[in-house]
Amino acid sequence: MARLTKKQKEARAKIEKDRLYSVSEASALVKDITNANFDASVDLAVRLGVDPRKANQMVRGVVTLPHGTGKDVKVLALVTPDKEAEATAAGADYVGLDEYLTKIKSGWTDVDVIITMPSVMGKLGPLGRVLGPRGLMPNPKTGTVTMDIAKAVTEVKAGKIDFKVDKTGIVHASIGKVSFDAKKIEENANELIQTLMKLKPVAAKGTYVKSVHMSSTMSPSIAISSKEAAL
Repeated sequence: MARLTKKQKEARAKIEKDRLYSVSEASALVKDITNANFDASVDLAVRLGVDPRKANQMVRGVVTLPHGTGKDVKVLALVTPDKEAEATAAGADYVGLDEYLTKIKSGWTDVDVIITMPSVMGKLGPLGRVLGPRGLMPNPKTGTVTMDIAKAVTEVKAGKIDFKVDKTGIVHASIGKVSFDAKKIEENANELIQTLMKLKPVAAKGTYVKSVHMSSTMSPSIAISSKEAAL
């Protein structure tokens, strides 16, 4: 087992053992226990009482964080020529079609989100092996396959993220940066939690939100009261 550094020990000492914090308390504490020399991301991990192997208990959705993620999201708009100006004006980093399909086929995936049109999806099918594992395949359910390219690009740039419960029943999502003030971190966390509550599958029985933890890129995690978070 790796030894903890002095800073790691100091960070852990600030977290009360076995205590469940409120979202507000955790949002302030995560800033205090982060000692990274860069603007670390703040992440939320929510364990749900669902069985992801069953289709009727899959939890997946999108949420627009009120204060964004703090990240400069690189967007590729795969569109036909008549939509290129719209995508560019909305702030897409890369705009085009065939030339980018060729680049992706060669392994290029230096983007965070791909937005496209229904008529283009047929061309993306063969690229599933490249895009799928990286979570880059556009999906109508997440708003990344649409005719309203400008709206989709604008929302992603403003802080819209998509999430999906993993095979262990946990939803992981980045909800901001440690440079955010605590109130912004709290409001972003609450937005994600409340969105998850609205997506509770009818087939899910028992406790839905089993645990909630907040952490930054290089900090220990802070346990949040699941009852308080679900209010």
